[in-house]
Amino acid sequence: MPISKTIAIVNQKGGVGKTTTSVSLAAALGLAGYPVLLVDLDPQGNATSGVGVTKDDRDRSIYPLILGQAGVEDCIRVTEFQNLSLIPSHPDLTGAEVELISFLGREYRLRDALSPIKDKYPFVIIDCPPSLNILVINALACADELIVPIQAEYYALEGISQLMGAIKLVRERLNSNLRIRGVLLTMCDNRTRLSQQVIDEVRGFFQGDVFDTVIPRNVRLGEAPSFGRPIQYYDDRSSGAVAYRALAEEITKKSAPLAQS
Repeated sequence: MPISKTIAIVNQKGGVGKTTTSVSLAAALGLAGYPVLLVDLDPQGNATSGVGVTKDDRDRSIYPLILGQAGVEDCIRVTEFQNLSLIPSHPDLTGAEVELISFLGREYRLRDALSPIKDKYPFVIIDCPPSLNILVINALACADELIVPIQAEYYALEGISQLMGAIKLVRERLNSNLRIRGVLLTMCDNRTRLSQQVIDEVRGFFQGDVFDTVIPRNVRLGEAPSFGRPIQYYDDRSSGAVAYRALAEEITKKSAPLAQS
């Protein structure tokens, strides 16, 4: 098994496929034989419900963990899916930003909370909220690598400079080892000229930091969360499942992270 990697799925824009990527990639890595810990850092808790776990146990969620009110072992749930464990979210996480103001080293709360168990998992996947708040800063300070999903749409690169600026500041001040593992193009429709234009634009902008795998627009990917199942367990033959399997293979074959962006 490889050395443990913590990968944050991050983009301050909503609706770009962060949670779908977090859940689907975690499940694909699990099926490939790697024990995976999925950390739901989004107060909406969509990654939690996406693997069939309810969001009603406040005391065994990311909320008390990040505030230092619970131990990490108490918050981990073993899911029904192969090699996939979860630290669930809870709606009370919305208030964590205000509560963390008074904490010294508040940017490192997640890193410190996960440190006792990090080496138990070859991969820790963090699903981030669509913002650049203290929760996301915690994820960036904790992560070894980032995956940045970008939807293949007209405004794909809008706001990316702000995100890259935040990543640069975190590298300088909080986590000098942080690397961008890759930009992931999502919701692509190869039948349209626009999607191909956006793909070309994104590849030109980020050059070598774009995954070869492209995630297609796929109805089954949209349906799977309502059944509380990752796409691999909902429809393993769908184009979405095939794409995330390819992404997992791409990640595991590249032992070294991509260059800084």
